[in-house]
Amino acid sequence: MSDTINQIPAPGKFITIEGVEGVGKSTNIAFIRELLEQRGLELLVTREPGGTELAEQIRELLLADHTEPVDPTAELLLMFAARAQHLHTRIEPALARGCWVLCDRFTDATYAYQGGGRQLGNGTIQILEQLVQGALRPDLTIILDLDPETGLSRATQRGELDRFEKEKLEFFQRVRATYLQRAAAEPARCAVIDAGQPLEQVKSATLEVVERLLDTESGG
Repeated sequence: MSDTINQIPAPGKFITIEGVEGVGKSTNIAFIRELLEQRGLELLVTREPGGTELAEQIRELLLADHTEPVDPTAELLLMFAARAQHLHTRIEPALARGCWVLCDRFTDATYAYQGGGRQLGNGTIQILEQLVQGALRPDLTIILDLDPETGLSRATQRGELDRFEKEKLEFFQRVRATYLQRAAAEPARCAVIDAGQPLEQVKSATLEVVERLLDTESGG
């Protein structure tokens, strides 16, 4: 009986990276990936919306320009449709076998972009969150914080903008405010890092936060 119990792996940890456009999520994800792989951890790096074939198709729908206005509630439901597929197909199985998951955006982005940016509020999002995720929440959420005007300037330099990146500055100011509100409400899970400081300082702050989770996992 004890042998059977010992063969069950400990669940992996779930880390999400958040922030408005242009905060440097890709750079920090690559840094965290290298850090975790150096520790010998099995790691799944993924993104939202997306992460599976079907969820990536939904992502294309969400980011593309359309001839008709996209209703905010329709947008919200598409986000959670992609999330349901992503969770049940990739994230939950990975965590169950002891794999760590590093995800570019998750449900905090939905609260920020649809709840704050689109001004849908939190009520419907909370209902959908419980329906799709149950008790699953990230173990650590890193919010890269940056003035939206600076972030949009960076995003513009990358090339063609998607449907969200074309939103007005006021939209992203609401998104940022919502991220900060969520961080203040859940300080044990969320870490806010100033993404406007030099890259080496951003990396140093990120390293400190991730190592804290690693130390907790190892019992340190």
